[in-house]
Amino acid sequence: MSYLIKGVKWCSPRSQMGKVTRSLFKAHTLKNILGINEQQLKISRASSQLGSEKANSYNYIIVGAGSAGCVLANRLTEDPLSSVLLLEAGPKDTFLGSKRLMWKIHMPAALTYNLCDEKYNWYYHTTSQKHMDNRVMYWPRGRVWGGSSSLNAMVYIRGHAEDYNRWSREGATGWDYEHCLPYFKKAQTHELGPNQYRGGNGPLHVSRGKTNHPLHQAFLEATQQAGYPFTDDMNGYQQEGFGWMDMTVHQGQRWSTASAYLRPAISRPNLSVAEKTLVTKILFQGTKCIGVEYVKNGQTKKVFANKEVILSGGAINSPQLLMLSGIGNADDLKKLGIPVVCHLPGVGQNLQDHLELYVQQKCTKPITLYSAQKPLKMMRIGLEWLWKFTGEGATAHLESGGFIRSEPGVPHPDIQFHFLPSQVIDHGRVASTMEAYQVHVGPMRSTSVGWLKLKSTDPNDHPIIEPNYLSTERDIWEFRQCVKLTREIFAQKALEKFCGPEIQPGSHVQSDKDIDAFVRQKADTAYHPSCTCKMGQPSDSTAVVDPQTKVIGVENLRVVDASIMPSVVSGNLNAPTIMIAEKAADIIKGLPSLQEKNVPVYKPKTLESQR
Repeated sequence: MSYLIKGVKWCSPRSQMGKVTRSLFKAHTLKNILGINEQQLKISRASSQLGSEKANSYNYIIVGAGSAGCVLANRLTEDPLSSVLLLEAGPKDTFLGSKRLMWKIHMPAALTYNLCDEKYNWYYHTTSQKHMDNRVMYWPRGRVWGGSSSLNAMVYIRGHAEDYNRWSREGATGWDYEHCLPYFKKAQTHELGPNQYRGGNGPLHVSRGKTNHPLHQAFLEATQQAGYPFTDDMNGYQQEGFGWMDMTVHQGQRWSTASAYLRPAISRPNLSVAEKTLVTKILFQGTKCIGVEYVKNGQTKKVFANKEVILSGGAINSPQLLMLSGIGNADDLKKLGIPVVCHLPGVGQNLQDHLELYVQQKCTKPITLYSAQKPLKMMRIGLEWLWKFTGEGATAHLESGGFIRSEPGVPHPDIQFHFLPSQVIDHGRVASTMEAYQVHVGPMRSTSVGWLKLKSTDPNDHPIIEPNYLSTERDIWEFRQCVKLTREIFAQKALEKFCGPEIQPGSHVQSDKDIDAFVRQKADTAYHPSCTCKMGQPSDSTAVVDPQTKVIGVENLRVVDASIMPSVVSGNLNAPTIMIAEKAADIIKGLPSLQEKNVPVYKPKTLESQR
């Protein structure tokens, strides 16, 4: 419903009358466009173009109020002298200021609604995947306050320490584990309290599941029977093993970056926020970035930044906007008639994602979430959540999971599991059909790499997305292992009393050839696109931003989001994206990086065995 409201959250960077201004919002917007009052407009009409730009300018313009953009908006406006304009293509995540009236976003159990809803979702699709039976893959991405943190499954996973040490070796100097861990902690308040790995005072509330569901218990017991360790914190000392997952759920509500970072900052007089505002172009004087062009309510306008423009649109939108603005592969841009500002061939390249598949088992006892999806039960669950934010609606139910190594010699886990006491079909777009449970399982460091390119010069046209899934023999082999290792866990005694026939792949799928065919037919995105504006050294021709997050070859332009990862991390991407923005905020402020040396990280006693 909030998407029907057209409006700008207006807070003049110069005014000390924020509360009065907001109460007069409707009348004032007739005289104002993004903070320019009538008198300023008269002055700007009579003055030079330079004067006009100064009247309609901010220190920083952030494009995208998603997982990174909300963090930056909060941290950069901590300085009352810094004015920030945050532009979001989608709507607010509340209606009349209420989360309850936008329950499809804020009720954790309702997450599949928005994975399938274009109101809050870019609704991307890939090209036909030639290594996956020519399937076109559906890629939901957030287009709302909070971005994909308002759509995701709320799993809080940081990845492995060695992911960040690898980033440093790949050219992202200063982004190794000892320089990233402090920013994970800075962001976080964990309900179990702070320690060497967890934060205790950050805006992002992280919790553990509360259902204590017997199938979660049985799954974790089965993993130990299969020979895997239990880990009490897969974001702490030991990622390897199985245990209870951390979730961005607070007091029974989704805790997106809009809740954690944007709403606490929204009343600051130096922060302006505009929703339903599509940025169509970055503005340059030569190679100096000076502002952006955007479309709102059908009108095209410009706004200027006297310090920097920061792109936080995510792994698809950020490279798309760079290319639309003349930054990318010069040959590709010229073919579309786009004037080249800077030849940067890495833009849109290096696309990486996690594929996963569901191994599903029929449950012999009526204890799964199947009954919770019946209309009357759904109504009861919904009413309880609306009343007091408790019950089965207050969790995403992905409460247990783990990480293992695919084979001997692998130094740290490369396969991830999420366990769910339910059945999911086609991103939740098809209702489950029976009592069943499943694991989401997939490789974490696939070797297939893709790209994205502009389809046209129209900013409303989705780019061509080519993830190039399963294009290497290694990736195919890893998925075979995923199926075999999952079956081994599901066959353990702890799950025996719940274990019915295998739904998928199905008992008839046994040979490597049959498993490979199943993977091609059923594997799907884990919603982790990344790496399309790779961070690296300026000497690296494939790098797009330097380790300071500045776009190489131009001035006053940064990218801060999952697109700047040099390579995908071994886990979910929301927590790392928030960390990236926390660290980038200190870089932008000119502060020295936080650092924690010699924090211990688990290593297997031997690499000669797989577990």
